Amino acid sequence: MKLSVVSIALLLAGIASASNASAQLLAARDAPIAYGHHHLNVTSIAEQKKFFVDMLGGVPVTIAGREIVKFPNALVFLREQKPTGGNRGTTVNHLGFTVPNLRQTLDNLKANGYRIVTREEGASNLEVKDDIGNYPGRTVSLAYVLGPDDLKLEIVENKGQTVPIVANHVHFFGQQNEDMQAWYVKVFEAKAGAPGGLFPSASLPGVGLAFSPSLTPVVGTQGRVVDHIGFEIHNLQEFLKKVEAMGIKPVNVRQVPELNVSIAFITDPWGTYIELTEGLDKIQ
Repeated sequence: MKLSVVSIALLLAGIASASNASAQLLAARDAPIAYGHHHLNVTSIAEQKKFFVDMLGGVPVTIAGREIVKFPNALVFLREQKPTGGNRGTTVNHLGFTVPNLRQTLDNLKANGYRIVTREEGASNLEVKDDIGNYPGRTVSLAYVLGPDDLKLEIVENKGQTVPIVANHVHFFGQQNEDMQAWYVKVFEAKAGAPGGLFPSASLPGVGLAFSPSLTPVVGTQGRVVDHIGFEIHNLQEFLKKVEAMGIKPVNVRQVPELNVSIAFITDPWGTYIELTEGLDKIQ
């Protein structure tokens, strides 16, 4: 099936797919493997809610004591535990969202004291004017912002989007970025992007995956502000058998009865901590 929004990871690679998203984890309803959630360690849940809800338009919910912010096709879980650092310098360099009016979003963020770091964080060939970046010959406009706990997000403009904000992509950095892409294609059956883009990419329902080369070593995610990323799996037990046959050992396999969710964890070869869930798509 097509992704629910224009994925910047795919769009920058020259592959566009689009429709408007209007519900949480919409893509997961029909897909055997889809993106599910970002799980953050945060110093202050209140400060992160101000950022994700008041500034970006997410919808807050509290379920069985878990603080969650809902976006179309991804949930953001907030765990009050001081992170050991931001996501820059880890395998998950940033998370991506799309908005219909980038200028308006940036002006609101700046007015409330958040740092726009497009020039510092953008690639060397990104042309930046008034905090908004464009790649030569490409029509996509984007910017980078730092939220609480040094959380780096990329915000991309999708003028045709009819909802305020959509969770859009996960951008990995690593010295073996092509191997990273191949691993996610193999393990999660992600669709590889066409060659010739700005960086290797892949897609799953609900998310684009981008893989950029890093000139310096990166570290794993566990303990940092983006502690782990999450994939929603239909028939989790069969998937766990498959990854075990690949030599990947799941840990902390268990039921979470208060959420009616089954979970397990794996770690990719470069240190990205990954939660596998079944049932998260039922959360409203």
